[in-house]
Amino acid sequence: MSSRQVDVAVIGAGSAGLPAFRAARKHTENLVLIEGGVYGTTCARVGCMPSKLLIAAAEAAHSVEAAAGFGVHAAKPIINGEEVMRRVRRERDRFVGFVLEGVENIDEKHHIQKHAVFLDNHTLQVGDSIVEAKTIVIATGSSPTVIPKFAELGDRLIVNDDIFEWQTLPESVAVFGPGVIGLELGQALHRLGVRIRLFGRSGSLKPLTDMGIRDYAVKVFQEEFPLDAKANILGMERKGEQVMIRFVDCEDGVEKLENFDYVLAATGRSPNVKNFGLENTSLELDSRGVPIFDPVTMQCGDSSIFIAGDANNVLPLLHEAADEGFIAGDNAGRFPEINPGLRRSPLSIVFCDPQIAMVGQAWRELAVQENVVVGKISFEGQGRSRVMLKNKGLMHLYADRESGLFLGSEFIAPHAEHLAHLLAWAIDDQMTVLQLLRKPFYHPTMEEAVQGALRDLLKKLKLPTTPPDAPPELEALD
Repeated sequence: MSSRQVDVAVIGAGSAGLPAFRAARKHTENLVLIEGGVYGTTCARVGCMPSKLLIAAAEAAHSVEAAAGFGVHAAKPIINGEEVMRRVRRERDRFVGFVLEGVENIDEKHHIQKHAVFLDNHTLQVGDSIVEAKTIVIATGSSPTVIPKFAELGDRLIVNDDIFEWQTLPESVAVFGPGVIGLELGQALHRLGVRIRLFGRSGSLKPLTDMGIRDYAVKVFQEEFPLDAKANILGMERKGEQVMIRFVDCEDGVEKLENFDYVLAATGRSPNVKNFGLENTSLELDSRGVPIFDPVTMQCGDSSIFIAGDANNVLPLLHEAADEGFIAGDNAGRFPEINPGLRRSPLSIVFCDPQIAMVGQAWRELAVQENVVVGKISFEGQGRSRVMLKNKGLMHLYADRESGLFLGSEFIAPHAEHLAHLLAWAIDDQMTVLQLLRKPFYHPTMEEAVQGALRDLLKKLKLPTTPPDAPPELEALD
């Protein structure tokens, strides 16, 4: 059995592992990148990019059907499932190709495509070789979680990874899990002519924690396609090439039976931390087997091991994975020196229609605090939203009552992805409601909705006197 000694070993060549490798390489050339599966990130292969390609096709179809609201009448769109999926796969492969080029540009001596297993804190068995490393970065990503009772469905059970290998669109899909994946793919399939029904269990729409926004969002989506966020499933079994589901319809309380071509398990993702020999290390593990780590440095305890990306089971988002990968790789490369890394304001977006966004502190965190006020605005009467016939949405902004500091937001709105970035930048800059209101708001734009919610917040702030540089909105309150 051959062996080699390196300064840094990075396990995983995905959205966290590649930035970790590049960051560590600034400190040493004696390092190795280890990948046990195929090269190409989850985002490029089965996540962010192919899902947006499917959503884009769905939006194109939906815009044709929605045109009648403007007095523009067109024939019902004919959706060619083979052409839709052909473009999805073609463009997906293009994005994956960019990732592969990045790996191919790494000298062969610096990467190994074999499974790694910890033997101790510094030793990895990689295939039939031994790698001894001064420091190690775990960036093994995550995988779809499948409820055990679904296993009996065989090839009628799919996860999001499987969708992007379809040659054409099926006639029907039952979706379990109204989270990011379930909402995005379920709505996209519906708009592409696939009969869907979306089942939930807890009554929530993840990642929302604000009950007002959640309830509004459920109502909006229920108006477009069958959605039961707290489903009463009475039975499910495979019948030939279909799955038969017996359930109580949440709308009328009647027991119903429906057959579907596939069941999509969108029930979350689990960190890839099993079968890596973590039990052979000195690391303290949580209930899911994930090492306990410092979210500022990515260091696991006081060890020479770091963890980044989906593997740490915190925020399975590409930009978070990339940031964490850089921090972990940088600290692994400079170890034993440890530096706190740059952590940005929380930002998450669901690319359904209307879009859902969460910025800054979630309502779940703020609801227990006495000094938090909420500013609200509906998009149903918002000028630009009505112009576009996209006037469905509700925004809640959170601020500190005493200081006026803007703390966070949860909302559902048209083009929420753009508003969310503005709000995240404001939180990063630690802006107050007054400071935000001093910014320009053009008419008529979606940003005016933010202005309206800020004005609502302003009325609820405890400001002793009107500041001399206050906007007209505050002066009018005196």
